[in-house]
Amino acid sequence: MSKSKSPETVKVVVRCRPMNEKEQANKFERVVSVDVKLGQIVVRNPREASASESPKVFTFDSVYDWNSKQIDLYDETFRPLVDSVLLGFNGTIFAYGQTGTGKTYTMEGVRNDPEKRGVIPNSFEHIFTHISRSQNQQYLVRASYLEIYQEEIKDLLSKNQAHRLELRERPDTGVYVKDLSSFVTKSVREIEHVMNVGNQNRSVGSTNMNEHSSRSHAIFVITVECSELGVDGENHIRVGKLNLVDLAGSERQSKTGAKGERLKEATKINLSLSALGNVISALVDGRSSHIPYRDSKLTRLLQDSLGGNACTVMVANIGPASYNMEETLTTLRYSNRAKNIKNKPRINEDPKDALLREFQEEIARLKEQLQKRSGEKRRGSKGGELGKGAMVRIWKERQRMMMKMEMTKEITGGSSRRSWRERGRPSWRITVWWLRREFGCSRRRRIKWKT
Repeated sequence: MSKSKSPETVKVVVRCRPMNEKEQANKFERVVSVDVKLGQIVVRNPREASASESPKVFTFDSVYDWNSKQIDLYDETFRPLVDSVLLGFNGTIFAYGQTGTGKTYTMEGVRNDPEKRGVIPNSFEHIFTHISRSQNQQYLVRASYLEIYQEEIKDLLSKNQAHRLELRERPDTGVYVKDLSSFVTKSVREIEHVMNVGNQNRSVGSTNMNEHSSRSHAIFVITVECSELGVDGENHIRVGKLNLVDLAGSERQSKTGAKGERLKEATKINLSLSALGNVISALVDGRSSHIPYRDSKLTRLLQDSLGGNACTVMVANIGPASYNMEETLTTLRYSNRAKNIKNKPRINEDPKDALLREFQEEIARLKEQLQKRSGEKRRGSKGGELGKGAMVRIWKERQRMMMKMEMTKEITGGSSRRSWRERGRPSWRITVWWLRREFGCSRRRRIKWKT
């Protein structure tokens, strides 16, 4: 398997929602037509406009009209990207467009309706189905969830929602969020629970354009670590990271009727989206020596996704009505430029901070400790060697204990001790009772464990 891909452009797809009830009640004209076969979006002038102006035509990787199904969109556009994440590449999917155009529906959909599930729940199912079918590989899946609200970063999974997080940068991993919670998940149900907890903390509000308008940019991050025996006889770890981004929509105050706090939110949203547009323009310009990633928290977090080490798909959401024609054209122009951005994705192999590496090192230390105690009875071992069955039990127990620690302490409450993510490094201390139970050690003998 190649450890890097040739430079590839950001894939851009466009999805047009159907006319909504307000647009139909006001008898607005449909000015957008979608040619799925040619991958084209055509925006024509309304009847009352000048007939001399020709329609605007845009061509993209794929286009989807108001009759498109969620699962078709996922299978055709997003499944290949998630497959690359499972191989160890970084991947980003982000929805862009005017407020009320269906970005959140595209990303999340309706969770209790299988036919209307969005990109995020479909990616959950995809990842864990792949893991369940894999052989001779070990996987560790972690989830984080944050929002950028008025240029401040909030951990949606933290019990302290008043705490704001800071961005940091390292030469080996790039930009990251300091002290962001990360939860180990072992199933679709568990990762959905993590997301549901985060969604309860998201900033939403009502405007004239959208009754449930997202007032922040939200990023759900899935980290997939995979350990596999290489041809050199050594275990190699690949780490893929999937960023699922639901951007807040661009707004015009004259249409949304935003006032007070809503107006302040809209101003911050538009500023960050403007910074995103400036980054896109600088990347495709070719003459810019400086890319203004630092102009907003959003563009810094998307730095690898735009021109860096990632496979990226941008889904532009638009509305079909004449009332929003200018906003639709703005979205299409931004998207048309974004498809010229070139990324340089590569497999993230054997990173220093891989948690699976700590699993393996801990197991090796445990094995060495047990082998030194030749006089003690070991289950599942022959000739002083730790047997395969015992190794499997260690692995499963480590996952179970880690999952219990993360989900119980952080989400449902419980122990007041800080989680390993808050302390900055994992805690792999194996208790004496567990060793006695697992390996049949004498209750009178004390096993000293170095931490």
